[in-house]
Amino acid sequence: MVIHSFEDWRQEAKRLVLAGVAPHEVDWQGHAGLLGGLFDATCNGEPPRALRIPRALPELLASAARFRAEDRWALLYRVLWRVAAGDRSAMLAGDIDGSELHRRVRAVRREAHHMHAFLRFRPCQASDVEFIAWHEPAHEVLDLGAEHFIGRMGRTRWAIATPDGAACFDGRALRYSHPCPPALMRLAREGDERDDALWQTYYQSTFNPARLNEKAMRGHMPVRFWQHLPEARLIPQMVSEARAGQQRLAQAADVGERDGKAVLIARERAQPARPATSALQDCQACAIWRNATCAVPGEGPQQASIMLVGEQPGDLEDLAGRPFVGPAGQVLNDALHVAGLGRDGLYLTNAVKHFKWEPRGGPTSRGATRLHASPKPAEIQACRPWLDEELNRVRPQVVVALGRTALASLLEVHDPQRIRLADFSGQPMRHKDFWLLVAPHPAAILRSREGGEMRRAELVAALKQANQLAKEA
Repeated sequence: MVIHSFEDWRQEAKRLVLAGVAPHEVDWQGHAGLLGGLFDATCNGEPPRALRIPRALPELLASAARFRAEDRWALLYRVLWRVAAGDRSAMLAGDIDGSELHRRVRAVRREAHHMHAFLRFRPCQASDVEFIAWHEPAHEVLDLGAEHFIGRMGRTRWAIATPDGAACFDGRALRYSHPCPPALMRLAREGDERDDALWQTYYQSTFNPARLNEKAMRGHMPVRFWQHLPEARLIPQMVSEARAGQQRLAQAADVGERDGKAVLIARERAQPARPATSALQDCQACAIWRNATCAVPGEGPQQASIMLVGEQPGDLEDLAGRPFVGPAGQVLNDALHVAGLGRDGLYLTNAVKHFKWEPRGGPTSRGATRLHASPKPAEIQACRPWLDEELNRVRPQVVVALGRTALASLLEVHDPQRIRLADFSGQPMRHKDFWLLVAPHPAAILRSREGGEMRRAELVAALKQANQLAKEA
């Protein structure tokens, strides 16, 4: 008997179980039959006299039967045989057979979801079909997925064609055909691209480059579906632009041109106007750029007498494209106010221009919160030319290094761990053509459970000293 469907297998499997035929005695490769004669077969232990199985098992087996694999009927029979013999652990995910069974059930459900998410209807010129779609599912989920579209498409006449079969809805009833009619397959594969622009516009409007995670994107939208998705043509370009920060800027410019309600927003949180991508935005000298939204340049007067250098942008700085606009920036603003300095008169920058981060819980975590990760010496060194360019362009009289990483970069020390801030605290030094002061980084003050106020006082003192040195220069 040739096994064409789950129902065929079910009838044959029931007959074999009741006959006491053990799983290893059955060849399911295309045909259901015994390796020897049916009544010559022996089995280990007493076979069950009646087929008694839990109610949940048939549904579980039917779902797993949709999974395309050479051994699908063999696995189902092995589970059925064990459960019928009283070993219900075969249905559990902790069992070797049960684990594979549940894995296949999950894969089938996921494939049905993929059909709902990644099937695209296109207008059709055929007299009996208004919309048509081509889909290539990995498993046999056509009937599972097709019913979903009855509610979505209303009473329109549509058809879904796959390599193995087709589903056609005439506005009243859904019918399946196996195999797929060649004419319908040809219509579906050719399609009408008139509505592709709508899908592309929709995808562009929902794409968020600030939260781009390429690995997660490919997990949720498998690459095998891209060839049939109109919006997939945009993905490589949009990913490339997101890496460089261009897509975010383009979206901001587009929104800025629209009429809308005026909303007051603090200057520190405002989106900066950067009309074009600079050489800094194209920098790929180290690997940090891959997961950052954009490179964050310094900002301030081009002839500022005081320059503050931090370690690297934080989460909010990475999204805003400006230095010191997050919680650490607020600490710095408060310290500047106490020291009698105006932020607008200073040049603010970082030793490392991209935000290095890892998800909450570690590099393997899937958490959405981005936590600061310290840059490596090679990454600090890779950004050194950008800091040199700023120093040469602004030519400050006083530079305040906020933290060990900034100091290591300014002194061109390869490993920041070799530097003790206490050795430099409160002691201005002449370095090249400017005075160099050292102060705690505002983020270190935020993280300090003990000694936070002392570090805050050190920061204020360094800023006051920088102001005095700038006036005397």
